[in-house]
Amino acid sequence: MRFALFLALAHLKRRPLQTGLALLGVGVGGAVLLTALSLTNGFVSGLVRATLKAYPHLVLFSLSEELPPFPTREHPEVEAYAPFAATKALLTRPAEGARGPGVDFATLVGLGEGGEALYPDLGLRLEPGGIYLGSALQQSLGAFVGDRLYALSATQERVELKVLGTFRTGNYLLDSAYAFVDLKTVERLSGIRAQGYQVRLKDPWRAKEIGVALAGTRFFPQAWQDTQRTLLEQLSLQKRVLGILIFLIVAVAALGVANLLVFKVVEKTPEIALLRAMGASRLTVGMVFALEGVFLGIGGVLLGNLLGYLLCLYLSLRPVDLPGELYFLTHLPVEMRLSDFLLVSGASLVATFLSALLPLFRALRVQPGVVLR
Repeated sequence: MRFALFLALAHLKRRPLQTGLALLGVGVGGAVLLTALSLTNGFVSGLVRATLKAYPHLVLFSLSEELPPFPTREHPEVEAYAPFAATKALLTRPAEGARGPGVDFATLVGLGEGGEALYPDLGLRLEPGGIYLGSALQQSLGAFVGDRLYALSATQERVELKVLGTFRTGNYLLDSAYAFVDLKTVERLSGIRAQGYQVRLKDPWRAKEIGVALAGTRFFPQAWQDTQRTLLEQLSLQKRVLGILIFLIVAVAALGVANLLVFKVVEKTPEIALLRAMGASRLTVGMVFALEGVFLGIGGVLLGNLLGYLLCLYLSLRPVDLPGELYFLTHLPVEMRLSDFLLVSGASLVATFLSALLPLFRALRVQPGVVLR
């Protein structure tokens, strides 16, 4: 074993440039894969966090005309709830001074008592006749805090509103199309009464389970995963496809390791024959090239993890800006996971070791008598 270890290290040190390129190939492939997975994790998690800043974890739609009382006030997973009604409206801002008029469509979400606690990150302080605009919607309207807006419903009802503030979730779809008002404002504008309850939970991922428990026969539950199902499935598929495609980079780097080891076997064929003639076993000869593959794999994995970590750290400190109208988020967050590092490290080691099998078997087939003759 020590003899095989000595020869493996000697072979790798003899051609440092080729060894370094093989290590760099495996390392860069692993780093790119880790960075891509971390960016995908960050994009998915960031989009979910941004969405849930202004989107209910759970909605209980009333099955009767009169809104029943909330099913329970002491459920351990319920943090807040409030009656709600939502409607589409055309928001207009009249021209004022040097500012031209502004107009845009929006979804008005009317919240009743307890509505502020549903979205603590938004800082809502709802009052009759007031409105909170998403940041992109506010820019589209050219409105500022204190301005007067007019909301026009599909039934031609018109309500004057005062801009109380703005909110920013980071999800462009919400920031550009959502506004929060008092429940009575929506009732007066659209003529509809409270449609049910919006619920905030301690664990949003349990929304389906808790919705079934709370609904009973008086409500129809709708978890946020149901309304965002298509988006979540697309993001999950994107991550799997991206992982497969970038893993091919690691496979190409592993082929570089195989090429290096095959070259070494061809170059060292006389030495292999001499060693065999001097009494070295096939196992010893095979162990030499197996160890070379292991060293290149471990070295490449460590280098890839280091490069991947540093690159992810850089991108987390200086996130990439995104056009929100195309990618939903306005910047690209990074989320590193230990499971991804372990997965990429294991895949890289397996790919590198498998690439060493071809030169290993070729070395085992060397016949000393034929070569030395």
